[in-house]
Amino acid sequence: MNPVTAPWVRTRLRAAPGAAVALAVLVALTACLAAAFPRALDRYTDAGLRQAVERAPADVTSVLVSAAPAPGLDVAAAEDSLRPRPLADGYRSVLDAVESPLVVDEEQSSYGVRATDSVPSPEEWLPRPDGLPAQMVLAAPQGLGDHARLRSGRLPRVAGGRAGASTTELEAAVTEETARTLHMRAGSVVRLPGHRELTVRVTGIVAPERPDGAYWSVDPVLRSPSLRRAPGPPGAPAPTYWVGGLLLAPEAAPALLGSAPVIRYWHLAPDPDALHGRDLDGLASAVAAVESGPGLQRLHATVSPLADATTGLDDVLTTYGRLRGDIGPLVAVAASGAGTVAAVVLLMAGGLAGDRRRAELALLRARGASVRGLAGRLLAETAVVAVPAGALGLGAALLTLPGARLLPALWAAVAVTAVACLALPLRAAAAHHRVRVHDDRRDAASPRASRRRTVAELTVVVLALGAVEVLRRRGATDGAGGLVAMAPVLVGVIAALVLVRLYPLPLRGLARPARRLRGAVGPLALARAGRTSASTVLPLLALLTAFTVAAFGGSVLGGVADARDRAALLAVGADARVEAVEALPSGLPARLREAPGVREVTEAGVDHLAKTPDDGQSLPLAGVEPGAYAALAGRTGLGAFPAGRLTRPDGAGGGHGGGSGDAVLPALASPAVAERFGDRAFRLRLADGGVATLRIVLVRDRTPAVYGDDFLVVDRAGLPAGAAPPNVLLLTGDDLDAGALRRAAGDAGTVHLRSEERDGYVDSPLQSGAERVYTAAVAAGAGYAALALLLSLASTAPERSALLARLRTMGLTRAQGRRLLVLESLPQALPAALGGVLTGWAAVRLLSPGIDLTTIAMSTTASPVGRAELRTDPWSLAVPAVAVLVLAVGVAAVQAWWSGRRGAVAELRAGDAR
Repeated sequence: MNPVTAPWVRTRLRAAPGAAVALAVLVALTACLAAAFPRALDRYTDAGLRQAVERAPADVTSVLVSAAPAPGLDVAAAEDSLRPRPLADGYRSVLDAVESPLVVDEEQSSYGVRATDSVPSPEEWLPRPDGLPAQMVLAAPQGLGDHARLRSGRLPRVAGGRAGASTTELEAAVTEETARTLHMRAGSVVRLPGHRELTVRVTGIVAPERPDGAYWSVDPVLRSPSLRRAPGPPGAPAPTYWVGGLLLAPEAAPALLGSAPVIRYWHLAPDPDALHGRDLDGLASAVAAVESGPGLQRLHATVSPLADATTGLDDVLTTYGRLRGDIGPLVAVAASGAGTVAAVVLLMAGGLAGDRRRAELALLRARGASVRGLAGRLLAETAVVAVPAGALGLGAALLTLPGARLLPALWAAVAVTAVACLALPLRAAAAHHRVRVHDDRRDAASPRASRRRTVAELTVVVLALGAVEVLRRRGATDGAGGLVAMAPVLVGVIAALVLVRLYPLPLRGLARPARRLRGAVGPLALARAGRTSASTVLPLLALLTAFTVAAFGGSVLGGVADARDRAALLAVGADARVEAVEALPSGLPARLREAPGVREVTEAGVDHLAKTPDDGQSLPLAGVEPGAYAALAGRTGLGAFPAGRLTRPDGAGGGHGGGSGDAVLPALASPAVAERFGDRAFRLRLADGGVATLRIVLVRDRTPAVYGDDFLVVDRAGLPAGAAPPNVLLLTGDDLDAGALRRAAGDAGTVHLRSEERDGYVDSPLQSGAERVYTAAVAAGAGYAALALLLSLASTAPERSALLARLRTMGLTRAQGRRLLVLESLPQALPAALGGVLTGWAAVRLLSPGIDLTTIAMSTTASPVGRAELRTDPWSLAVPAVAVLVLAVGVAAVQAWWSGRRGAVAELRAGDAR
């Protein structure tokens, strides 16, 4: 056979341009989605790491290197070690000790000299809140002029350009906030007694360029004064005093030797833009090397044997790694499902092309074409279309999602392109490895499955059962591996294999009784639907895998939403909450009822200072109106109870706040409080000095008015007059307007909305990014499943069209033709839909014990509602099933209509292989 040549490829593309365009679109779309997935992962994992580092305090994420002057040095050597040039050399040595991939942000890093302790100043003009003198921290940072703007005066200098331990007069600058708080201005003089008294003159007021940057935030007292409490005996009031910072010139650092202990410091701020989630292990190793590894040893050799390095960055990285590790397996499940369905569609596209050209390829084999040469020709004509399409899809992904790694996206696009290129040649090589004189019936099923197929199916069954068992035992976030990520896919594979083997059996059994019916449409449809072949496996595999992943994805998203909604409800107690420390205005409930969306307003008076007389322990007490509060508890599901059990007994009081301390009030309590007091009567001293006698008659885990594990709820009408006035309003409604509620409440109380609380649980880009990727993966899987169904129907469309044409020549009407195709599609689509629902439900039930959604829902491993679990989402099961039925029936009806318009002559041409 001649080598593959361009004329063959060009001829084939010109003969079927529509098929070439369709393949190009499919490959480009699939390559784009495949390349976008790793880039989306990179983007949201990087964003999550950067946010975690940026939200942590600068003194936690920075690497803090410090070194005191070496003991035993003479005064001159100690002074020289504190001068700018040795400090700059030490800074370069510290930078060299930091290993990749940890990158230092040199713009926000700082170094210099500072006193280890604050020094009290006897100046009377400095503020003294409780009579204690203000204290000053002396520091000589490098680069002050580059990180601050001069507001008044000038930057500090050193007289003569050189200071020493004997220098007693210095100049300093202070920040605007320090000057405003401590009543300083340019020209102020601060005396600081110590080993040698220093006189510091303020020469300038500066404003930090980036007050929240690491340069000013690692040691915040240099930027903002701090009001601190002096230590004292327990229980006694602690007096307060101010601590501020004086910023000396870098050349003035040696002067500190004579007044207070000093240290040299180098504060290295990490560069957030250089942090990548993929480098997490390398970052942890680099931090450990500086803290206690080779980096610290280099610092001992180059900076000082007394050098010490500390940082909290390793704790930030550990917390982030735990969150990423919990979320990653859940995303892998969605990716594996969508990838499986996309791969099936690419294989089906190649199979459809091979089936359409079966006669052509059989003729080439009969005329002497070798299998290798035939596969080479098909590979060449497919690659001419698929390779540019794959490159186009990759380019679209790179443009849409910038700022991520290229190599994983490139490999993903190459894999898609390779599958698209090889599907048709391999299918043709398998179908035409022998020269055939004629084709067998394509709709006939083999009476017995081959041994190879049986062994392959049993192998998949074992793998699926093993993956499910591993997931149930170890959980998705406990190192179960990639097999667990494929568990929902393998469940769908098993269902597809079982369904292909079983569903023709009842159809063949129904075919015989159907022959007794009047008309030929029903029996003919059942007879044709009962015939199947191996080509049915791929469409069912795509459908059931998509069903399983959609059900799993819907369960994940539903479980996350339920956990957040429940946690927000526990925190707020209703759809909205207005609370204050003192009593709320009496007209506020009426104003809130007029706000948009508000249906009910329930009042409660919460006394957080109520105490038991015996041990004086605080115990929150809520006074409520039992009827309205019981209705609220029932609506929210937070400790519902019968209102009559909480109503004050006769004689306990004559109205709201008119109870007697001797009457025993029934109370609702938390389990902890009920265990403490039992069913005996006990007294409670209220915040206003009154006393109430209670007996616990109801125990509930939660209650709307009080958040926590300790609470008591009583009828407010039975409390003493003036006790527990309404200071909490619980609002129920739909689409509450936060602005309207806050305008109605004014300054009377603080407004908390359940919706805002729920949104606050999405605390990291890891959570939101994982949810978006999961949703996109489920949607892509559903789209490819629909495409797989269409390809399956398209592969048999010529045969059905020819059948209708022949039957119309025998008197079949157009209406009967439509019913025939619809009835023929239903026995295949209906089992697929029902099997998909059953498979999705079973996958969720089987896998839910090993899936913990707490981290993705709450961004922490602890949740106020306990463990967030998978729950079956009915919409995720019903919508795909209905879509499959509608699509299958719709395509059959459209094909019957279109075949009727074309007429029988066009379908029954002489010599047509159909």
